[in-house]
Amino acid sequence: MTLTDETSAGRPPLPGGPPRTPAARRAVPRPGRPSGSGRPSGPVRLRPARRTVRALARRFAVAAPGVRRGLRRLVVLLCLTPLTVVLAHQALRTPSPDSATAYGVVVLAGTIALLYLAYSRYEDPSTTRGPHEPDPGFPPLPARPRVDFLVAVKDEAGAIEACVRSMAGSDCPGVRIVVVDDFSTDGTRDILMRLRDELGITVLLLDRNVGKKHALVAACARADAEVLAFTDSDCVLAPDALRRCVDALARHARLGAVSGHCRALNADASLLTRIQDTWYEGQFRVAKAAESSFGSVSCVSGPLAVFRREAIYNYLPAWSHDRFLGAPFRFATDRQLTGYVLGQAWIGRSLKERYRSSPFVSGEDHPERRWRVGYVRSAHVRTNVPVRLVPLMRQQVRWKKSFIRNLFFTGSFMWRRGPGPAALFYGHVLWVLAAPLMALRHLVWAPAHGAYFLTLLYVCGVLLKGCVWGLAYRIDHPGDTRWRYRPVMSLFSSVVLAWLLPYSLLTVKRGVWSRSAT
Repeated sequence: MTLTDETSAGRPPLPGGPPRTPAARRAVPRPGRPSGSGRPSGPVRLRPARRTVRALARRFAVAAPGVRRGLRRLVVLLCLTPLTVVLAHQALRTPSPDSATAYGVVVLAGTIALLYLAYSRYEDPSTTRGPHEPDPGFPPLPARPRVDFLVAVKDEAGAIEACVRSMAGSDCPGVRIVVVDDFSTDGTRDILMRLRDELGITVLLLDRNVGKKHALVAACARADAEVLAFTDSDCVLAPDALRRCVDALARHARLGAVSGHCRALNADASLLTRIQDTWYEGQFRVAKAAESSFGSVSCVSGPLAVFRREAIYNYLPAWSHDRFLGAPFRFATDRQLTGYVLGQAWIGRSLKERYRSSPFVSGEDHPERRWRVGYVRSAHVRTNVPVRLVPLMRQQVRWKKSFIRNLFFTGSFMWRRGPGPAALFYGHVLWVLAAPLMALRHLVWAPAHGAYFLTLLYVCGVLLKGCVWGLAYRIDHPGDTRWRYRPVMSLFSSVVLAWLLPYSLLTVKRGVWSRSAT
């Protein structure tokens, strides 16, 4: 592979100028409220209940951190009491449950645990401080570390300009943007050359298609910053998203990687995209927040993945040359790259020894550390999701293949990270593996044997779980009616997507990098 380096001189200046002062922000009219002479004068009348809520919120905000955490956990426990009562009733009513009942109890217990961790223990690492005493085993980053922001692209002429402009619009200081084109043939290169001249970005042109992982590793070979950040070519980032992730790494020396918070960019395109949008919200806000409370997020997702250089640099050749069942594993595998951060304390030395001739290992040798991996809820990024069913099914097959491959990698050491991370990881694994078996029993075997009531109970249980996740969405987004799509996603996942796991296992060696969302 040869590389044409279309590089700008130095790191480009930040676009948009300095951030506004608080006074300037207050001067901007709020959407939906009159400003100037049209704004109502005099005190605003609030309903008694709203006044009470605001008074409690003010008292909560000024309380000591320990008091706030205690009150928050108490409120979460009270809110989860109805689900806990249902769980206890079901567990006590059937002392010797069959497999289906046991599966339902375990799923409900897992849902309660996720919600409790996400809403009572999770704290956004970009706004909280790490330990006051420095840890000699984890040298801190500079307050303003240099950042190489990387994206690989192939045949994304319709989306890449919006992506690159959002990268260039970041308010994070010290950023160099690097775009590597994996031999596009649809006009993407012409767009990148124009953006290079306009925005001062760095563009790397590959002379043949090598796949996303190899393309990103080629870009990393040119990177020299303390932080390596990645996004996907069909994503659009909020201006402060990257800065918040970098702030999290700078505030917490033990963090080796963080994930941003992703939603659907094209959520209004179809019913299918609206369903996926609410699902994305729950997967990040609840599932990743619960894992982050233990510092063990199992997948730093591609839409915004930010790493300390020393946490992944030595393992990039293992990532790009990853093999599974005797064949190259071609998917980008965000989970796999995260696994190198989570598990290097146990498998890092052997991986570096295997690739000791690589410049990524021989040029720099970083100590194997027991890094934490977090999630930054305030770092918002949006991605195009599949609009039609067939592209969605292809995407899900790709993700399930990555899940299968990562199960044999991260699953080999996750138990070493403690009981909390282990319970979340292996519990999720069991749920995914059991899903097609439960679907087969309740949607095929039961109707075939006239047990229609069993099928009805299964569907009702799935919808109940979806309603719980929908309620969590509504709590986070009051007034947003999209919460009602979350039960539909649960039903769709159990009835349709669950069947893709056996197919993914049978075709795990087959794979092509395709990001089409149409």
